[in-house]
Amino acid sequence: MKLATLRVDGATRAVRVDGDILIDLGRPDVGAVLAQHHWRQHAAAADITTAKTYPTQGAEFATLVPHPSKVVCVGLNYRRHIQEMGRVLPTHPTLFAKFADTLTGPSDDIIRPTESAEFDWEVELAVVIGTSVHRARGADAEAAIAGFTILNDLTCRDWQFRTREWLQGKIWQATTPVGPYLVTPDDLPGGARPALNLRLLVDGEIMQSDTTADLLFDPVALVEYISTTVRLNPGDIIATGTPGGVGHARNPQRFLCGGERVVAEIDGLGRLDNRIIGTAPEAGT
Repeated sequence: MKLATLRVDGATRAVRVDGDILIDLGRPDVGAVLAQHHWRQHAAAADITTAKTYPTQGAEFATLVPHPSKVVCVGLNYRRHIQEMGRVLPTHPTLFAKFADTLTGPSDDIIRPTESAEFDWEVELAVVIGTSVHRARGADAEAAIAGFTILNDLTCRDWQFRTREWLQGKIWQATTPVGPYLVTPDDLPGGARPALNLRLLVDGEIMQSDTTADLLFDPVALVEYISTTVRLNPGDIIATGTPGGVGHARNPQRFLCGGERVVAEIDGLGRLDNRIIGTAPEAGT
């Protein structure tokens, strides 16, 4: 099953994707769908003959879950990327957070922060939670995963590395596109531990290309680990980390200056396609 949040007449609607038709689910967004008890049955029951529908062609999608109670992100989680950086594989996930105001739509323009000279890209597989869980293990952690989507963790590197804590480089207003779809695990190879090719392109040039099979801590392990510390709620998002190829790690380094088209793709999940608006300041200003 594939769900999305659609923009319609100045508002948003949750929809189920059925080929070239979008079926209205009677809720304002995917987060509201996931908040329902037995949400899968409700979403599957929407009937094309009785529900309002919209064409897929020309549809404008909003960020998948506009108001998650939390967005938890994972750093350093692709084996090859960690090893190419000369680092030891970590024994525990590296976690940081984002806020709902950081999220934006899968095709929205992104205003690059004028305060940063090092605006960078990070394509990521994102987990969307469908059931409240605390201290989940095994099958319970797997069952808590509603599905997967794409997230681009656009980052102000100069702000990120001002201190040992990364948060301030990660939480700029409307700089994290998420979507376009939530795809349930039963529609993906590998299920709750999907093996999917992912890539990121800047103006058509491939910057990142890898497979989620290289994740050190897989989605189920991350649900187990994070839910040990705090309850995960329906609509919460876990960004599982990014592979090699980010601008900060290149030689020479490369950053987004404004005017670029950034496309993040994951097989089976669609693509984020965002234009970067604005110009970069001089380094050190």
